[in-house]
Amino acid sequence: MKVILFSFGNFDIRSYGVIVALAIIISIGVAHFLSKGSEYQKHIPNLMTYVIFGAIIMARVWHVFFFQWDYYSSHLNEIFAIWNGGIAIQGALIGGFITAAIYTKVHHLSFWELADVLAPAIILGQAIGRIACFLNGDAFGSPTGSNFGIVYPQGTMAFDAYGSQPLWPAEIWEGQWDLIVFSILLILKTKILPKGFLFLSYNILYAFGRFMLEFLRGDSPRYLFDWTAGQWTSIVVVLISTSLIVYFSIKNKQNQQDIPLQSH
Repeated sequence: MKVILFSFGNFDIRSYGVIVALAIIISIGVAHFLSKGSEYQKHIPNLMTYVIFGAIIMARVWHVFFFQWDYYSSHLNEIFAIWNGGIAIQGALIGGFITAAIYTKVHHLSFWELADVLAPAIILGQAIGRIACFLNGDAFGSPTGSNFGIVYPQGTMAFDAYGSQPLWPAEIWEGQWDLIVFSILLILKTKILPKGFLFLSYNILYAFGRFMLEFLRGDSPRYLFDWTAGQWTSIVVVLISTSLIVYFSIKNKQNQQDIPLQSH
């Protein structure tokens, strides 16, 4: 666990930025590989430029307004100071999806087909990204009340919040869950599925894991039902994605029934 990897004079190289950059590069590489043989491969480099930009903006918006609005409402001048930290992965995902939807609309591509191609790469990037959270000491859990857990060092947000007491390894377990989802998606990718099914399955699986692990988080404000913003976002994602899977499944079945039988 190391917030600052090394320094050049007064310039610090932070582990969070290095790992996030690595996660993005690997995700793009995996997306390029998975799109091999499709019309989408040539769009990956150009698309990712826009997606990264949209993801960063929405990640900051999500963090400011849903996670720490009590603070930023009194420090409006710091809202745009993203270099001081504070982004939300769920906001990044939403921003990335919106940007991708606009891109596919402009270039006359199928958003759902592209989303199915990218889904495994996205969740792999998320898994790597949680390593950044661990090294940075953020996205931390609440106290375990026992000898089990992670004790964060001074200089981390977790230490500032709870001191030297064991905390649930929420970010580590989320990264491990993301790797499980990545494996499941690769298996599903070998099957013939309705358009959008793989991407929506990713949404449901990730959101389910995030919802459950949020019960262990110690860095998020809680709202109705004592749920965090992450849990409320997750439950909405599950409901919408499940509804769309049902819709696409019914539509696919109807399309198959409409195909006339040929006699030989």
